[in-house]
Amino acid sequence: PTSRQAVADLRDLGLEPVLLTGDALRVADAVAAEVGIEHVEAEVTPDDKLRTVQRLQAEGRVVAMVGDGVNDAAALAAADLGIAMGTGTDVAIAASDLTLVSGDLSAAVVAVRLSRATLRTIRTNLVWAFGYNVAALPLAVAGLLNPMIAGVAMAASSVLVVTNSLRLRRFD
Repeated sequence: PTSRQAVADLRDLGLEPVLLTGDALRVADAVAAEVGIEHVEAEVTPDDKLRTVQRLQAEGRVVAMVGDGVNDAAALAAADLGIAMGTGTDVAIAASDLTLVSGDLSAAVVAVRLSRATLRTIRTNLVWAFGYNVAALPLAVAGLLNPMIAGVAMAASSVLVVTNSLRLRRFD
């Protein structure tokens, strides 16, 4: 029931959902229409899924594959990000990079948003840490920075980085 909204949310994140399935074209088209997916590839084999992932990567796209079955395992492993539904097979879970505990596609949306927020936090922390070191190290080498003050500043820098990272705990 949440798949239509999840597909819309994925689009809002700048992602292009594709329904890649071994099911009959008629069934795949009906499901795609129900959830709002425009691009459908049906009646594909596991090898076809793998080739599709590789073709998209060759076109310069970053590919995230969401799957739950044995037939998805090779494509999950080859994708830049393989996401297995926790309700799926052990093979799919083992082949993926990330396993969603629920069988709800909206969890994939949350995972993408959280990973993007995490990358932003990492970049901010790196900028702060490098900025501190670029500013403080020459002063310390030149003897212009009291070692006690440098130690306090380094501790404060670490506290700032950890505090910034802890903001992710409030991610919704």
